[in-house]
Amino acid sequence: MADVANRDAVEKLPEEIIAAHGCIDGIINNAGILQQFQTVNDLDYDHIQKVMDINFYGTLYMCKSFLPYLLIRPEAHITNVSSMGGFLPVPLQSIYSASKAAVKMFTEGLHLELRDTNVGVTLVFPGAVDTNLVQNAKIEFEGADNHSYKMLSPNEAAALIIKGMENNKYRVLAGNDAKIMDFLYRLHPKKATDLILKKIKTPGKKE
Repeated sequence: MADVANRDAVEKLPEEIIAAHGCIDGIINNAGILQQFQTVNDLDYDHIQKVMDINFYGTLYMCKSFLPYLLIRPEAHITNVSSMGGFLPVPLQSIYSASKAAVKMFTEGLHLELRDTNVGVTLVFPGAVDTNLVQNAKIEFEGADNHSYKMLSPNEAAALIIKGMENNKYRVLAGNDAKIMDFLYRLHPKKATDLILKKIKTPGKKE
């Protein structure tokens, strides 16, 4: 195990994994944290740096450290997990959204760079997944109490991601909410932003 925000620790991982397992054929960069539910004006720089270090730089360190080993394999894959917040702003999560948007653009650029190599690249936009990240943040979704809103289980989300990797998909929208919001945001960004504000209830949000 390693702290993905620690570049030195991440750079040691490939050799440690090879020593234990013989080779590396793929990586899934899924580590991420939400920011405190505060406006940018109220956030301190240390917290902002922590979010960017884990969400963006952690993904960058992993890709940079593992890529030389993946390039020498007959077939390999990189999967980076962004978020709906990577293309659509989430209430009181401006820095989190910025970090996940950075993952989006980085991954799309990486796909271009590696398109003529043996390394496939997949970008994942999960919707709401029933994980500790959501539970600990106490995020509530309108309709969740009457079953009109259903979060993906971790196993369902993982299955969609693995299937996307196996099919060398460019993008994976994991969950109907991700698919719907992706479509709406492309169609009318302002209305999509207003809708997400209405649908998501967050700590500190005034009703």
